[in-house]
Amino acid sequence: MNFAFNEHQNAIRESVARFSAEVLAPGYKKRDQAGEIERSVIEQMGQMGLLGGELPEEYGGSGLDCVTAGLIIEEISRGDFNVGYIPLLTSLNGQIIAQHAAPELAREWLHEITAGRKIVCIALTEPSGGSDAASLRLKAERKGDVYVLNGEKTSISMADQADVAVVFARTGTPEQRASGISAFLVPMNLPGISTTRFDDAGERAIGRGSIFFDNVEVPVSHRLGEDGKGFKQVMQGFDYSRALIGLQCLALAQQSLDETWAWLTERQAFGQPLAAFQGLTHPLAELQTYVHAARLQCYHSLWLKDNGLPHNAEAAMNKWWAPKLAFDVVKQCLLAHGHTGYGEDLPFAQRLRDVLGLQIGDGTAQIMKNIIARELTPK
Repeated sequence: MNFAFNEHQNAIRESVARFSAEVLAPGYKKRDQAGEIERSVIEQMGQMGLLGGELPEEYGGSGLDCVTAGLIIEEISRGDFNVGYIPLLTSLNGQIIAQHAAPELAREWLHEITAGRKIVCIALTEPSGGSDAASLRLKAERKGDVYVLNGEKTSISMADQADVAVVFARTGTPEQRASGISAFLVPMNLPGISTTRFDDAGERAIGRGSIFFDNVEVPVSHRLGEDGKGFKQVMQGFDYSRALIGLQCLALAQQSLDETWAWLTERQAFGQPLAAFQGLTHPLAELQTYVHAARLQCYHSLWLKDNGLPHNAEAAMNKWWAPKLAFDVVKQCLLAHGHTGYGEDLPFAQRLRDVLGLQIGDGTAQIMKNIIARELTPK
């Protein structure tokens, strides 16, 4: 067992940590207020090789392992939790596109996405079903050399900022459930596509909204994989992204803990530093223990993926525990800062709003626990 990062990984971590502290952290609040992530920042990440680094070189990647991809997202999210979504979406969608798109189509889009010149989103959820992802109604009807898409996707992250979307639509009958779903790579500038944005409590720099498809013609060449196999593709991709989401959330938690430990050392009360009061330090010590354990769990899941081993249950553990834990950590850090922590001058309130969304998106805790129970129940 080896719990250490190698020399190359540590060099990457140091480089990303500097970028995160110097470029991302100062703009965290501003991006929330503006409701977008600057394209210049995304391109800078692309130039640094921080987007889709685990993809093959022919598609713009660097052939990195998944553990290193997790390390990159962790450090980016320390500076700005929301910007961490960009490499996350690139990794999730990038693997789907690289594995299932025609090679020329994959090269065309992935080179732009990994360079930070284009943004990709994933469009799965619909108004009629969130956790019941197999009950899709968005219809894709084959007409010659195109599929015609009609319907709505909702609760889509980056819906109004993305340039292209991996869209899941029903090509079979409703009775076929998951077996009648196909995936498509859909440029967002096609005629008949429109978007709206929701007024959410958090993750405003990312934005969440609906995508409407009104007789949108998508070339057959843009179908990803075989007809009726799309649902299986996305479910396999989520095993990867759930570990990355865990690290995204835990990075925010660890950053909050680091700031709070420093605050308790500097702040005086009753003639001594706040760190002398166990009522403040013991809750943080307990939460620090949990964060350390959850972080190891995430990297273990990525190690399993790198080694071609099953990690379905482990990925689900990452997804339900890390967002909840991160919310609890940030809340305690806010309380430890007292009245100063409650104001908008410090980032704790925004962090609470932002990280709360991931207790819902990409699979609820209840669904994750169902997956864990299913995997661990003797067959």
